[in-house]
Amino acid sequence: MDLKQLNAFIAVAELRSFSAAATKIGLSQPSLSRLLKQLETDMGVMLVDRYHRPLHLTEAGSFFYDKISTILTEVDTVVGMTQRLSAPSSALNIGFVPSILYGLLPEIIARLKQSNPEIEVNLKDISSYQQIEALKSGDIDIGFGRFAHQDPWIQQILLRHERYVVALPKAHPLANVREQRLIDLANNRLILYHQTHLPISTMPKTLRQKERNNDSQLQSSTAEQITEPLLYLFAQYGITPFMTTTVSDLQVALGLVAAGEGITLVPASLKTVRTEQISYQRLIHENVTSPIYLHTLKDCVHPKIPDLLNATYHVYEQRGITYRRQKFQSQL
Repeated sequence: MDLKQLNAFIAVAELRSFSAAATKIGLSQPSLSRLLKQLETDMGVMLVDRYHRPLHLTEAGSFFYDKISTILTEVDTVVGMTQRLSAPSSALNIGFVPSILYGLLPEIIARLKQSNPEIEVNLKDISSYQQIEALKSGDIDIGFGRFAHQDPWIQQILLRHERYVVALPKAHPLANVREQRLIDLANNRLILYHQTHLPISTMPKTLRQKERNNDSQLQSSTAEQITEPLLYLFAQYGITPFMTTTVSDLQVALGLVAAGEGITLVPASLKTVRTEQISYQRLIHENVTSPIYLHTLKDCVHPKIPDLLNATYHVYEQRGITYRRQKFQSQL
């Protein structure tokens, strides 16, 4: 059994066609058929049912595909990491979610270049979820994201928590209320925009909101497993918005707010966007925040990442932002 045989099997399993699989991996169809037949002979197991069209896997083949595809993905990751360790890139490839770009990221990059004039920085707009695979493939060296991830290949540190603000149309009755409560926003259409959802395993118990003499009390209750980030913020207080609309990204959400189609919550760094049509107001709830994480590989930390962290903390100090200085494991 060798990698050529395994790759031939994976291609057939995914494409369900010998000709398409041969084209994908750059072999003739007879050569691919020989590799697959030799694999089955070595294992003593029939993996592909060749007597049906389209082709499909046997029960044993399906089991083998599920297990071996994961292993081969890890092999590819290890090979790529080894290559990058032996010949590290001089460029620093940084992934980011759009809301980070509206915040302090431009200042951080400027500070990094000031202390490292020779550095080449490449910025890539990529969702928090996609950053994990991009780190493994080498497309990025580090990622700024909004969500925690549990992955054996990845290490992450929490940079800080950023307060959410409520974005309302300028004509909204609450547009000039300086301190907002989630309970007062519940009768509005809430516009949802997150592409990544919270992992269920991290969901703590929610809190239920009760109103008594205009004072709110929080009481513990059993949580529904709510993974949409904005709905989860409301659910912490036992609140369910009257109506929701889901859109593809944050910019579309703010466009709908500007058009008077609803409200949304955004990190405070977004409060300079569309200010002619949108009023951004503070939420009184201190725990309604959006975290900012840095992600990188556990065993392959780019040599310029410590400088990026130092630049980040320098900007935080200049802005008076509270943070706890951290390092990635391989920097210790």
